[in-house]
Amino acid sequence: MGRAEILKSIKANKPEMVALPEIDTKQFSEEVDLLDTFKQHVQLVGGNLLELDNKDNLDVEIKKLYPKAEKIVSYLKDSNLGDSSITISTQSQALENVDLAILEGVFGVSENGSVWISEEQFPIRVLPFITNDLVIVLSKTALCENMHEAYKKLAYRDKSFGLFLSGPSKTADIEQCLVIGAQGAMSLTIVLV
Repeated sequence: MGRAEILKSIKANKPEMVALPEIDTKQFSEEVDLLDTFKQHVQLVGGNLLELDNKDNLDVEIKKLYPKAEKIVSYLKDSNLGDSSITISTQSQALENVDLAILEGVFGVSENGSVWISEEQFPIRVLPFITNDLVIVLSKTALCENMHEAYKKLAYRDKSFGLFLSGPSKTADIEQCLVIGAQGAMSLTIVLV
């Protein structure tokens, strides 16, 4: 079969569209302290937490956590730690030796300790994965209860690249040998302000 025949066959045999099921998200709602639950889940998935009252000492506190970081990329207006600037035209190869990346999280999900970040917070998609360590600064008030609520928040956004990030990169093989930093950052610290 040629390409045209394959595409014609696929088009002719396309299944009928069905409506998505209606989900009563109230069934998933619980009376929980969003902040406490979020903090518990961040630690459960291997992330670190730093809680600050404000952003005044943000750079000092981050430097205490990562004193050996030399090449730092900060895409956060409240931080002056970045010594390497990036733009949309920066080649990803130029980021191969980044020790620390500092980004701003849009919102966190309490039920699993994940944080939504999008390319509006970092112009080079590979940055959260190529850095050795990652810091995400997140407002304590920017939390939602569960993924149902999270997807409602994302439903009407501009369609750009984004992801939920939860803890440092990790993988476990069949024998449950846990490897940290397998496909990305060795550590993830969430700074709650």
